[in-house]
Amino acid sequence: MGGEVEAGRVFVAMDRLLDSGVCGPLYLKRHEVAEMVVEAIRHRDGAGEYELHAFVVMANHVHLLITPRVDVATVVGSLKRFTARAGNRIMGLTGKPFWQDESFDRVVRDGAEFERIRKYIEWNPVKAGLVGSPEEFRWSSAWRGDSG
Repeated sequence: MGGEVEAGRVFVAMDRLLDSGVCGPLYLKRHEVAEMVVEAIRHRDGAGEYELHAFVVMANHVHLLITPRVDVATVVGSLKRFTARAGNRIMGLTGKPFWQDESFDRVVRDGAEFERIRKYIEWNPVKAGLVGSPEEFRWSSAWRGDSG
């Protein structure tokens, strides 16, 4: 269990650094790029690759809470490839990496952990100081802007 706790601390530290918006490319800060990523996330949910529970698209990273229906590596690879090509096309870039190679995934063991992770994801923009409540952040599963 010690390794799992340490890995959790490393994840939280890295996530806080990412939330600060001072590291890595900030491609997702562009509204049209963030919107494209949200559409791709929702499309794959509708296409049956996974059941989508929560997501947030931050300026330089994305969080997803899903129940995969195919191999997680396949889901992540497909999503990264599509959004990298589309994002680079939107921004007029060629030959530049869009995503980092690695991704972090974990198995959710029970309902309490699931709910904790869902809240963590949807409250990410609030903790980063971008909005006052999760429902205000347009690029999140919590957003209530269009649907009331």
